[in-house]
Amino acid sequence: MNFRVLIVAIIAFEILLGISPRTERLTWALENAPVWIGLVLLCWTRRRFPLTQLCYSLLFIHAIVLMVGGYFSYANTPIFGLVRDTFHLSRNYYDRLGHLMQGFVPAILVRELLLRTSSIGRGRWLPFLCVSVCLAFSALFEIWEWRTAVMFGAQASDYLGSQGDIWDAQWDMTCALIGATLSLILFSREHDRELNMIKFSAP
Repeated sequence: MNFRVLIVAIIAFEILLGISPRTERLTWALENAPVWIGLVLLCWTRRRFPLTQLCYSLLFIHAIVLMVGGYFSYANTPIFGLVRDTFHLSRNYYDRLGHLMQGFVPAILVRELLLRTSSIGRGRWLPFLCVSVCLAFSALFEIWEWRTAVMFGAQASDYLGSQGDIWDAQWDMTCALIGATLSLILFSREHDRELNMIKFSAP
């Protein structure tokens, strides 16, 4: 899909889901902040450092997941709430999907950055480093969630989204690990094909 179409679609979704979110405005803002930062960075680097279409498409899907989570809050997303009630699960698992995507999408982005800006080839170290960076980012995000919860107290309970699970942070990082690994298994070949077909300008 065309880059401009993706950007316009994200902005349209942001406006639509930002008019009257079903969660606290603070939670909505915190959940959508990565989308806003990403939009600025992608538009700023588009000409000097364009990414592959695969990477842009995955980032778009990730943005949708974040925006939906920000609109309902991860603990109250209706479809996954229905799944919880139907199968008598202990929690709404949309949060787990979000953290799976936190590894699934950045894995390809990190892979592209490493291949295009470093001397690392397509050997054994590449997938190891991609997964390691995703895990490091996931851990950093858990620290951010913790400090935000401490700073804002009860106002940030929906943003924290632990739903009473004392192992929530560990599960979140495990989901990111699984997501990053799956992404590299599924998309590395397609990613290489796009990298080989497109001539990029020097970073």
